[in-house]
Amino acid sequence: MAKLIFRCSFAVLLLHQLALDFEVVVSTAQPGNLATPPPLPVLPLPNYSQLKWQQREIIMFLHFGVNTFTDSEWGTGKESPAVFNPTHLDAGQWVDVAVDAGISLMILTAKHHDGFCLWPSRYTDHSVINSPWKGGHGDVVGEFVAAAKARGVDVGLYLSPWDRHDRRYGHEKAYNEYYTAQLQELLTNYGSVREIWFDGAKGANAPNMSYYFGDWFGMVKELQSSINIFSDAGPDVRWVGDEQGCAGSTCWSAINRTSLSIGNASIVQYLNKGDPKGTDWIPPECDVSLRKGWFWHKSQSPKKLNQLLEIYYNSVGRNCLLLLNVPPNSSGLISQLDIERLKEFRSAINTIFSNNLAETCLVTVSSQRGGEGRGFGPENVLDRDHLWTYWVPDEANTKGQWIEIRATDHELSFNVVMIQEAIGLGQRIKRHEIYVDGRLVAEGTTIGYKKLHRLEIGAVEAKRVRIVILKSRKLPLISHIGLYFDPYWHPK
Repeated sequence: MAKLIFRCSFAVLLLHQLALDFEVVVSTAQPGNLATPPPLPVLPLPNYSQLKWQQREIIMFLHFGVNTFTDSEWGTGKESPAVFNPTHLDAGQWVDVAVDAGISLMILTAKHHDGFCLWPSRYTDHSVINSPWKGGHGDVVGEFVAAAKARGVDVGLYLSPWDRHDRRYGHEKAYNEYYTAQLQELLTNYGSVREIWFDGAKGANAPNMSYYFGDWFGMVKELQSSINIFSDAGPDVRWVGDEQGCAGSTCWSAINRTSLSIGNASIVQYLNKGDPKGTDWIPPECDVSLRKGWFWHKSQSPKKLNQLLEIYYNSVGRNCLLLLNVPPNSSGLISQLDIERLKEFRSAINTIFSNNLAETCLVTVSSQRGGEGRGFGPENVLDRDHLWTYWVPDEANTKGQWIEIRATDHELSFNVVMIQEAIGLGQRIKRHEIYVDGRLVAEGTTIGYKKLHRLEIGAVEAKRVRIVILKSRKLPLISHIGLYFDPYWHPK
């Protein structure tokens, strides 16, 4: 019987919509030619907002307020609003710096622990209303949002639960009402907010103060349906457990929310590693400052490039997102030293990862789902889709699963190996090894969205790189592989 060859397009809705253009050979006599479906997902799964958040890789924090003018990290709450007077504040400059650094989301401290508000809140006079900046008619949050919108950058906000100024703090019901009102102001007056940042800091004068996180989170989702909520316990993004920008070498996006509580120091290690048996998808965010302090201090300088690259490998390279704090100075601008270091950082990342040596190679595998031509072959790990096309081994071959990159002519020189999983269908890989020309050069546990192995032996000259999957939750799905040369990496 003659076969009819045609091109079609269909959509598979498997918790996420995956669109694929492909060629199908149809024969009424040979139904086996139909496409092989993808494997079932392994729960828990990320939602759309979490996937978009993860792909940003680096976002920016902006600590700015009265502390900027008093050379403090934690204000007392007794500062006069008159100290806040940035003479050259330019939120457009902040956004330009972020864009040049390849950053698409910026989070501003709308209120820090000192209680001073960077917007004209109706519920307190401890704000820009009583500062000399713009004669009390300024709105830092408003200017920040407008500048970000003009450049297509998304915004986030931090509203500190701890308030060292407001007299209602320590009076549970009254203060929670006050805080909720301010939260509502920020989420209704400034358009779309992509991330809202919470922590559990409390004052020594009221250590038993209760924050109504459940009520706050419910209202946040009501007002901003596509927002991600950050806290020690999510529900969308979790703290990594330190302020050094360093995730655990084992790092699961999954974790159990019932085991989490905000402000509980005893769960730091659990936050850092996650849980392979976790029932909730709450990926970790690594927060760290470009300088030693979170607020700008004249006496401080930005971290060196090698420190920033170390942070990048230990955060983005360990299945996390990096939240890098860049504090504006007392004139209201990001300092030139910081701008130059950010440019250097972005240039280094581009230099390292702009040339994937694997793209010129052949890829072979131990097996593949459905056989050749069924959409799950090794060619998927070298395409530009790092989420929704992937290699899947055959289900009958559960031992010795491997994928190999082989140079066709000359040897490859590299010192970084990148591996990515198709996390839209769950995080799966528990243990893996990397062999170069038959020699074991790296081993690890989790991969997740992205795993970056810097080879401890330094740069190698080789023709074959084999990644062996030793243990995984159901079938492993590898979406991307990269071989790179990092000229800045000099192992000890």
